[in-house]
Formats: sequence, C-alpha cells, structure tokens
Amino acid sequence: MLNWIVTFFILAVVAAFFGFTGLAGTFAEIAKFIAVIFVVLFIASLVYRMITGRSANPPL
Repeated sequence: MLNWIVTFFILAVVAAFFGFTGLAGTFAEIAKFIAVIFVVLFIASLVYRMITGRSANPPL
C-alpha cells in the first residue's frame, strides 16, 4: 500500500511539472485516500494486537 502511495505521489509531481494540473490533483487525491486507508488499517491492526496479544496474519 505504501508503494502505491509513493507511486501516485510521484505521478502527481510529474503531472504538475508538465502542466497537467487536473491530472496532478487527481493523483494527489488518490494518494491521500490510499494513505488514509493505510493509517486506518494500521491502527486497527495495532488495536487488534493489543487486545488479543497476537498478530492478524491470516494463514496462507
């Protein structure tokens, strides 16, 4: 997920550099949305680990 955030951020910077402001804004919004989802899932996993004492890794 962090890779996607960095990718969209770089795409937003490149698009802004070339003058595609609408596209740059879209890429920035996508990166912010994915970052929020990442933070929420990270906090949820921390709370789960604190409550149960074990990680939330599903079996493969």
